[in-house]
Amino acid sequence: MGAPPPEKEWSSDLFDCFEDHATCCYGFWCGPCLASTVTGRFGENRLLPVCDILSMCTSVICGIPVYVPPAVLSVRVAMRNRYHIKGSLLEDMCASCLCQCCSWCQMHRELKHHNKTPNVIVMQSQPILQMQPAPVMMVPLAGYVTQPGVTVISN
Repeated sequence: MGAPPPEKEWSSDLFDCFEDHATCCYGFWCGPCLASTVTGRFGENRLLPVCDILSMCTSVICGIPVYVPPAVLSVRVAMRNRYHIKGSLLEDMCASCLCQCCSWCQMHRELKHHNKTPNVIVMQSQPILQMQPAPVMMVPLAGYVTQPGVTVISN
């Protein structure tokens, strides 16, 4: 069995929201929709982010001061493992707790980065055929009419 592929960095940093304005606006104005889109594109159930909302409500009701959103954390860890991205569980927990919206935006940008399809242009060589012969310049002969009303006379 071969060695695992080397780990690389995320395609964008956690706070690179303004590198992709569409994702930034999508995450800011409709964070739950972005979270649902990310989980769906990643192959998970689109309702997984509801766990974050329910967990937060439960922690507020029970008075638990520390809250780690389970959906954003689990998708982030799974994405790091799938795409061989450097990092640790502690870093993922910090990103998920401190800026959940930024974490979803970063994952969305990562999915866009990995789902890029290259533009492939297939060029086939085709023979070039000339349908008309190249124009040939001819010297007018003496005594012949070259244009109406003009006669060429040579000595």
